[in-house]
Amino acid sequence: MSRRTTTMTVRLSEPLSDFVAANVGEYGDYENVSEYMRDLIRHDKARKDQEAFDRLKAELSQAFAAPESAYHPLTATDVIARNRG
Repeated sequence: MSRRTTTMTVRLSEPLSDFVAANVGEYGDYENVSEYMRDLIRHDKARKDQEAFDRLKAELSQAFAAPESAYHPLTATDVIARNRG
């Protein structure tokens, strides 16, 4: 699978720029700014994915905790009609 890359320009205030510079280079955790940005984006993506999973898990937990009497049979036509709104 081929990966496409995109170059982006980001403007930072001086305090943010100083913070990034402190985390990059000889004494930082990252070799370069691009590596740092990619890591930040990956962590943010993982956080959002986890939040989505947690919401789904909560919805499923609630559904499985419902009493059997709360369920009623649906036909495919019922589901289609409900999803059309």
